[in-house]
Amino acid sequence: MKNNNFHRTLTVKSSPAQAMKKISEVNGWWAKNFKGKAKKKSDSFTVQFGQTFVDFQVSELVPNKKVVWKVTDCNLQWINNKKEWNDTEVVFEISEKENSTQIDFTHIGLVPGVECYNDCEAGWHGHLTNSLVKFINEGKGMPE
Repeated sequence: MKNNNFHRTLTVKSSPAQAMKKISEVNGWWAKNFKGKAKKKSDSFTVQFGQTFVDFQVSELVPNKKVVWKVTDCNLQWINNKKEWNDTEVVFEISEKENSTQIDFTHIGLVPGVECYNDCEAGWHGHLTNSLVKFINEGKGMPE
């Protein structure tokens, strides 16, 4: 069976430790309106964009290799099912490659057919490939 969860592979010019550190600095690449912490297991944080918000808990952390953010609550204001991301997971898997670091990003539960898929796919693509890569490589992302 094919895995249809949203997935992107990114390559950055940094160590795995530096990539992990930058991923946890959510306000530097994703959302300026960020509350809480995303650095260690059990940390909780919220990102907010106007009336839209998503609450996360760091549910798994393997230093310099993997971090999982579980969605504990959300309000996706622009769609009918405002709680669509509840109980989904955002996963960053990090591996060292020759002179670079690979980040495999998967949003488990964000699959074709769910209401926000097209908008969320475009949003993640921009936040990851434009902002997170730039934040890790150059130290300056483009958070909303």
